[in-house]
Amino acid sequence: MPAFPTFKDLSVTFKKHPVTDDLVTVKDKAAIAQSIKGLLLTRKGERPFQPEIGSNIMDLLFEPLDYGTGAMLKKAISKCLVTYEGRIIITRLACILDFDNNGYDIELEYMIVGRSEQPVAVDFFLSRTR
Repeated sequence: MPAFPTFKDLSVTFKKHPVTDDLVTVKDKAAIAQSIKGLLLTRKGERPFQPEIGSNIMDLLFEPLDYGTGAMLKKAISKCLVTYEGRIIITRLACILDFDNNGYDIELEYMIVGRSEQPVAVDFFLSRTR
C-alpha cells in the first residue's frame, strides 16, 4: 500500500483541543481548502515579511461586471494558486458572471498532488463589499 503524504495545518479558529489543550489542527483536504481560501482572500502586501503572497482579486471585484473582468479574475485565481499552493493541480476553473447578484460564481476543481483520489470541487461566490 503506497504511503500518501499527510498535510496538516493549524485551524484558523484557534480553538483548543479538549483533550490535549493544543491548538486544533486540520488535515489533508480541509487543510488545503483552508489554505486556498486564505491565499485568495489575502491582498498582496498584507502579510508581514511576505509581501508577495496573496492575490489582487479583491481589487478586481470593484471593476465593471463584465466578461473581461471575469477573465482577469480567473487568471488571478489561477496564478495565485499555481504559484503559492504547490499541493494541488487545477483541473478546472470557471468564472461565471451573475448579473442578478452582482458578482461571480467561481467553480474550482483540483487534484491533490501525490494522490489518486477523485478531484475536489469547490464552489464559491465573489462579490464586492463596502
